[in-house]
Amino acid sequence: MQNTEYTPDWPLSGPAVLSTWSFGRVANAAAWETLCKGGSPLDAAVAGASAVEDDPRVDSVGVGGLPDASGRVSLDACVMENPDRCGGVCYVRSYASAARLARRVMEDTIHVLLAGDGAEAFAKASGFVPHAEDLLTGESRDAYARWKAERAAAGGRAAGAKMGVLPPMNVEERYAQAGGEGSPEPSHDTVCVLVRNPQVSGHQLAGVCTTSGLGFKIPGRVGDSPIIGHGLYVDQTAGAATATGNGELIMGVCGSFLAVELMRQGRTPAEAVGEVLRRVASRYAIQPEHQVAMIALRADGAWASGSLRPGFSHCLTTGPSLTAEPAHSALAPAGFVLLPGTA
Repeated sequence: MQNTEYTPDWPLSGPAVLSTWSFGRVANAAAWETLCKGGSPLDAAVAGASAVEDDPRVDSVGVGGLPDASGRVSLDACVMENPDRCGGVCYVRSYASAARLARRVMEDTIHVLLAGDGAEAFAKASGFVPHAEDLLTGESRDAYARWKAERAAAGGRAAGAKMGVLPPMNVEERYAQAGGEGSPEPSHDTVCVLVRNPQVSGHQLAGVCTTSGLGFKIPGRVGDSPIIGHGLYVDQTAGAATATGNGELIMGVCGSFLAVELMRQGRTPAEAVGEVLRRVASRYAIQPEHQVAMIALRADGAWASGSLRPGFSHCLTTGPSLTAEPAHSALAPAGFVLLPGTA
């Protein structure tokens, strides 16, 4: 990966893979390989997201994800090509391949979202194999044990405080700080993958959003990631956008849908992402732990990333053609930041 200067709304003439956070490098490598083998943008996006889900070093999604307050991991994901081509699953606790399962919901049912036991029954009927260890690894079990001990030592929830846990801002990047070899402290959040290939005759844009959600969340909590229009939105006539960070903030403004609709109205991707972030900042009492970040990719290849606060990064992979030559890749900080950082 080479580092290059980021330019908002830089047009991409050829195929491209754009993803969130430093572990997006895992997603981009798998997605680009799929494109080079003739896969569709949706094939590539699902392959990229699934590569992160299957990587136990990343405790944000899939195997090794951080559990909820009961000690069990639950996964959420959605996929989308167009308003009439989308699907999602949420509160999946026995199957690691949430992105692939979301795609099956889209392709094999008349529904958009399946949840909990129903999603797992559908997975079983569709031939998916449950994970033997309930998605936990030794590291995620240890993280849960430490969290329980810390909560007990702190005396539990303060009087009058709402239930739920907010992790430190940008803890996703602990993976990058560990050199990609594992995360030294618990992280959370989402891998989002957007793919564009103007060289195909079918759908040229696709996206996937997948997560294990906030670590140590209240059991049953579902955030923005599997909800079409919140964690992800794609429309071939306008563009694609996807969000990461504190899902409750994104859900309150229908963040990804809003970004795509702004691009439809003529805004650049940078302008669209900026307006979503300003909407979040103006409609919520932003806490020190809060972060929201977005990536957006317009139908003509213009793109942008931005975040509420510093610390977010995106990964971009491009190439002049679908050949076996090395892709041109860059890992860069967010194109712009709305609010200053906090101590």
